[in-house]
Amino acid sequence: MVSGVLLGGLLGLTVQLYSNAVRKLPLMRHPWEHVLWTAGGAWGGNAVVEWEKRATVEVEEILKQRQEKNKPLEGQIPAIRT
Repeated sequence: MVSGVLLGGLLGLTVQLYSNAVRKLPLMRHPWEHVLWTAGGAWGGNAVVEWEKRATVEVEEILKQRQEKNKPLEGQIPAIRT
């Protein structure tokens, strides 16, 4: 979780610094923009980590349901051998 937040914050800061560099402005022109972009990137990184955890739990639940649903069919369908 911390790595996602740190990576997102670093990405946000890098975007702002790159934006200023491309426009040939001083890198720390508006410091409050750096704070906003860093916070936005940290929020985005945290959101991705939380989404990944939630998706993993949902996939495991779906697989468990499929196994339970197919349990009565085990052994009824012959295996195809080539």
